[in-house]
Amino acid sequence: MSKKYNGHCACGAVSYGFDTPPTFVANCHCTDCKRASGGEMATFGLVPASDFTVFSGETKSFSYGPSTETCAGKGLDRVFCANCGSRLFTNNLRDFPDGVFVQQGTLDKLDDWFAPQAEIFTWSRESFMPALDLPQFDHAPQ
Repeated sequence: MSKKYNGHCACGAVSYGFDTPPTFVANCHCTDCKRASGGEMATFGLVPASDFTVFSGETKSFSYGPSTETCAGKGLDRVFCANCGSRLFTNNLRDFPDGVFVQQGTLDKLDDWFAPQAEIFTWSRESFMPALDLPQFDHAPQ
């Protein structure tokens, strides 16, 4: 089974898909996203939860939050492959209850819809990371 946009974990056990292009794509520099991704930032796309489907595999989710300094806001669930541990998406964001934040690196193919539209939580951007030519937000845009 597939949809217009598809992705999977590193081992291929978990696959997912959605048809709606993301409504918001951002590079997040908050400390939560950096620690959860293991990198200098995390890039994600927001898609409607009603259009998001996990096709195969077993996932494991961890609830996290609330946080007053980061995009975790009132709390969220981070979802991973139960086999290989790849972080796939974040859902049940209390601030975005109808959305799923898909980790861009897990998608099979990125097209122009997935280009970052903004950089958020730039107050905690690493000093060696140059700002991109995008709107810059110290926190999440309202």
